[in-house]
Amino acid sequence: MKSSRAWLLVCCVHGVASMLLWWARPDAVEALTWRADHWRDHLWTLWTSAWVHLNTPHLIGNQLALGALTAFAWVIRPPMRCAIAWLLAWPLTQFTLLAWPQIGYAVGLSGLLHAGAMVLAVQLLLKRIPIRKARRWGGLLALGVLVKTALEQPWSYPVVWDPANDMSVVQAAHLSGVAWGLLLGTALAWRPGEGFSRPPVRA
Repeated sequence: MKSSRAWLLVCCVHGVASMLLWWARPDAVEALTWRADHWRDHLWTLWTSAWVHLNTPHLIGNQLALGALTAFAWVIRPPMRCAIAWLLAWPLTQFTLLAWPQIGYAVGLSGLLHAGAMVLAVQLLLKRIPIRKARRWGGLLALGVLVKTALEQPWSYPVVWDPANDMSVVQAAHLSGVAWGLLLGTALAWRPGEGFSRPPVRA
């Protein structure tokens, strides 16, 4: 698989799986939902819970954000190491929510999307994605994600009620995603691999 296509494939999997699960039977959705009290007996929910959405605005919002991340990746063509970092962050973002006892369950792609954005931002800042003005794009992306997360104050408000969408928002998942995206994006930036020999593209 070419390095520029791995990330796009992961995006496609998240988008399609989220849509399919939206039409699934309630008992199937429940079986794929991560819950803090019995996740050890349902380890697959560390992955599948990201595809579960509570209502239509929740689904549409995450699909739009996923679409934006996919379009950005289409332009910058992240190498395979970015997809690897994002895949590693997938279950870890969910697992870290155990640090907040008040979180009984968590669903949706938002935490994972924060992780993906930070992976790309770090790789751009470290110039591991060969595009023009990589650090500028990485800095803007990192700044946007970090400012949004700081304004939410998820360390103080891990779960908040969103009256507009009639649902609880697990903001701690955003913080968890940012942390793992930053850590894994940095760690895998030094992994030897393909992608350095091709000329920079305009972006």
